[in-house]
Amino acid sequence: MEESSNIRNFLITAHIDHGKSTLADRLLELTGTVAKDKMKAQYLDTMDLERERGITIKMQPVRMDYNFQGKDYILNLIDTPGHVDFSYEVSRSLAAVEGAILLVDASKGIQAQTLANFELAKKQNLTIIPVINKIDMINARTEETAEDLANILGIEKEKIIKISAKLGTNIEKILEAVIRDVPPPKVNIEKPLRALIFDSDFESFRGILAYVRIIDGEAKTWDKIYLVAGKADGQVKESGYFKPQLMPTGILRSGEIGYIATGIKEPGKINVGDTILNLQQSENTKIEPLEGYQEPRPVVFASLYSQNPDDYDLLKEGLGKLKLNDYALTYEPEMRAILGRGFRCGFLGTLHAEIISERLHREYGLELVISNPSVVFRVVDNKGESTIYSPADWPDFSLIKEIKEPWARLEVITPVSYLGDTLKILESLEGHQTDVKYIGTEKQLFVYEVPLRGIIVGFYDNLKSATQGYASMSYEILDYRTANLVKLEILIAGEVEEAFSKIIPSNKAYQEGSRLVKKLKETLPSQLFTVALQAAVQGKIIARETLRAKGKDVIAPLYGGDYTRKKKLLERQKKGKKELRERGQVRIPAEVFLKMFKG
Repeated sequence: MEESSNIRNFLITAHIDHGKSTLADRLLELTGTVAKDKMKAQYLDTMDLERERGITIKMQPVRMDYNFQGKDYILNLIDTPGHVDFSYEVSRSLAAVEGAILLVDASKGIQAQTLANFELAKKQNLTIIPVINKIDMINARTEETAEDLANILGIEKEKIIKISAKLGTNIEKILEAVIRDVPPPKVNIEKPLRALIFDSDFESFRGILAYVRIIDGEAKTWDKIYLVAGKADGQVKESGYFKPQLMPTGILRSGEIGYIATGIKEPGKINVGDTILNLQQSENTKIEPLEGYQEPRPVVFASLYSQNPDDYDLLKEGLGKLKLNDYALTYEPEMRAILGRGFRCGFLGTLHAEIISERLHREYGLELVISNPSVVFRVVDNKGESTIYSPADWPDFSLIKEIKEPWARLEVITPVSYLGDTLKILESLEGHQTDVKYIGTEKQLFVYEVPLRGIIVGFYDNLKSATQGYASMSYEILDYRTANLVKLEILIAGEVEEAFSKIIPSNKAYQEGSRLVKKLKETLPSQLFTVALQAAVQGKIIARETLRAKGKDVIAPLYGGDYTRKKKLLERQKKGKKELRERGQVRIPAEVFLKMFKG
């Protein structure tokens, strides 16, 4: 193989809110990729949700041209998310590049996802360029952060680049380091085509767009192609680069990153991690597919149903298209007597679930019923061991012999000044501490083994709130362990609302039941009649709240006269509300489900 000396493929990775998108903006400006009059903050964050929340959800590739010391270079950048729920996006991007900019906030220092992403990059043998951002901030601890980072990477402190992405300070030094230190891709134009799919998208006219890194050979417009894992034939309708808008060129060569419009319109045919071959070349020669990615393992499951049963096909179409550029999303049909037809979906965390449901609402106009997120349990009964994805599948308590739940290895990094509050939250997880380390002089790393259900809902927000945003976390699944759990059901007007059911420890049933019915009382809109909100375990009511009826002053139009006229109107109103209570149905808006599942 030879090297294409003017190409550099790299990504930016960091913990959430350390300035990745702002740095990407400065790189686009410095290289002239985006004209100044068209530049806007978070340019590569194309979704409204990303801009509103100030986070990157989807990886975004872009090709930049840059002249350095009289030589023209092609710089292929992938901007990646930082939240732990979207770490799979980072792992996919790593396989498409040779280098990684590891970005750390000078005011917050090294955080959990910084370490996790560093380990991922190290496993791929990528060149790591350490960068400290936000050196302009009043509370920046630039030198202490540089010392901590140098110790972790095993390098000299002077090799760390210190920047302010907001002000544009020292940005050119990053491009210089990328050109100098990141190795050019190894290329072989003469070999048969092999392209690695690292992401995809859908267009109604051109079909599925495969985001690819060309490893061998080249892909030209009108070439017939074959997808190995998908076992599907297609044709290169168009190929080109990301500038960052799609820029057709007619050809992609070995070492380059770009897109291929496949003409395939069935979402299930394209798999992230699949290999694209030239159909004719693969028929004449045996070509080994590229090593793909490790399958993402969903850790949180929730059921999604459309409030309008006629929207089932639209929901199915929406999930299929979202999966094209969110490979970690899984879904399969399910049927419930109360809710009708829907899908049981797997997510990498509750933020992931929230983003998917919000996108379905915004992009497809769907009003959804969303069940409480739950981990996967294993239940042993008379028939053997079964896997339980949803509280709705929970067997009768009298038949259960043993319950097992997943445990996780949780890493939390916190400043020493917030030690007490952090330990209080960690100790509430019913787990145990396995390790503790100092990172520099002002931070501690705690390692715990905890039940996974304790960290999927609310834990991240509680940790951030208790430490003013300075603590951080990452986790990995360990194994299944025995637990004493029960199913908590919520009844609204005497009817079980299965979407709100939860699996919880038996000793927390009353506490959690009381909390849920109180929160439901606060979030559910008032009805025309009083509504009983109840929590039950094994058929016994353990907590209750009453949602008062909407008030209407029926005697307001009356003035003076005999009181019996007013009494007659009040009695009629009372009778009407009683009839409504007996026959009426409570309609629950989609936002109530979202608020409830956030904990």
